[in-house]
Amino acid sequence: MPPRVTPRSRLAPRLIPVSLPPVTHAPILAPSLLAGDHAHLASSSAMVEHLGLSWLHVDIMDGHFVPNLTFGSETVAALRRHGSKLFFDTHLMLSEPQHYIEAFARAGSDQISIHIEPAYDHAAALTRIRSLGSKAGLVLNPDTPASAIEPFLEQVDLVLVMTVQPGFGGQPFRTDMLAKLTQLSTWRRERNLSFRLEVDGGIDLTNAPLCRAAGADTFVAGTSFFKAADKPAFAATFARL
Repeated sequence: MPPRVTPRSRLAPRLIPVSLPPVTHAPILAPSLLAGDHAHLASSSAMVEHLGLSWLHVDIMDGHFVPNLTFGSETVAALRRHGSKLFFDTHLMLSEPQHYIEAFARAGSDQISIHIEPAYDHAAALTRIRSLGSKAGLVLNPDTPASAIEPFLEQVDLVLVMTVQPGFGGQPFRTDMLAKLTQLSTWRRERNLSFRLEVDGGIDLTNAPLCRAAGADTFVAGTSFFKAADKPAFAATFARL
């Protein structure tokens, strides 16, 4: 008697491995206001806008979480009053960022990024940021592993990897952060997520391509941007990454 043949329609479907394409975003250069002229912040912001760039990175430091003091929410509000239409990428380097989310959202921050290192309810803070109409980001200091934010990846619009110890500009880029970028980029692809992957700290024309190759798509440049002799050419190079 010939062997019984089961029709294909009754068999379990054949599982074919699918290789998801990498998540790619167009590169964005976000000049850091911290490196601008502090006596003429509105002029620094306007110059970024006149170059055709869309983002401005605003570092907020409290002198506790990092050893430096910078701006407050009123600075953001004042830039808006002076007519800035830039996307304000606001980075809260604060011991208790959850208490300042509303002030910065109301002042005009389009995106608010908070650090994972302090002890507070991170999930609630991210939810609060979004409820106020801003995009939400999480930040990792150099010595903090990528795994620290892994549980929150579905809640964020951006992950920022610090490539220097935050607090002061002009520090050299840490190449050991490239592995962290690669890990986050891999998780983003495997989980079909779409958060932007940002780098901040010592970013220049030499190391930006390395960051791009590791998965970064958003580049904060402070000292290298504001000291560039040819800022249009500097910006154009990042646009081609």
